[in-house]
Amino acid sequence: MLNNHAKLIRFFSEANGVTGRKKLQKMIYILQKCDIPFEEKYQFHFYGPYSEELTLRVEELCNLGFLQEEKEDKSNYYQYNYNITPAGTEFLNQFSMEMPDMATKVAMLKEKSSRFLELVSTMFYFDDLPLRENIEKIHMVKPKQKYSDEEIQEAIRFMEEMKQEGK
Repeated sequence: MLNNHAKLIRFFSEANGVTGRKKLQKMIYILQKCDIPFEEKYQFHFYGPYSEELTLRVEELCNLGFLQEEKEDKSNYYQYNYNITPAGTEFLNQFSMEMPDMATKVAMLKEKSSRFLELVSTMFYFDDLPLRENIEKIHMVKPKQKYSDEEIQEAIRFMEEMKQEGK
């Protein structure tokens, strides 16, 4: 039952904190697309792939005291910071599970902006399309983001790096 919760705690342990709900959503989705066995279901939403399951699990982990959510007032919006608690670390130490090493992938994701991860996760969401159609789809579903050709090329390179890491 708590297996999926434990996987998320492992992620937060590796990440050593995550800033932003959108960034968290995108990081887990991208890891999923790179064969890390997270099981949250995603659908397409305003900011790309979104999982209500993930939102609920994170809330449960906070309620259990395994994660700390800190709400930061940024004048015109709130930003949320997530960190594993000592109770979360203790839970993780008592829970044995097989998970591929994701430390390098998590570090690569943490370095990127939410905007960039939104692009990458959206491209992964439409990865069943040929590349040209995928890029057209990005411009169609994300017109306000005005992603440049350079950003799209960087996203393509990043997706390849993420898929190759650890193979």
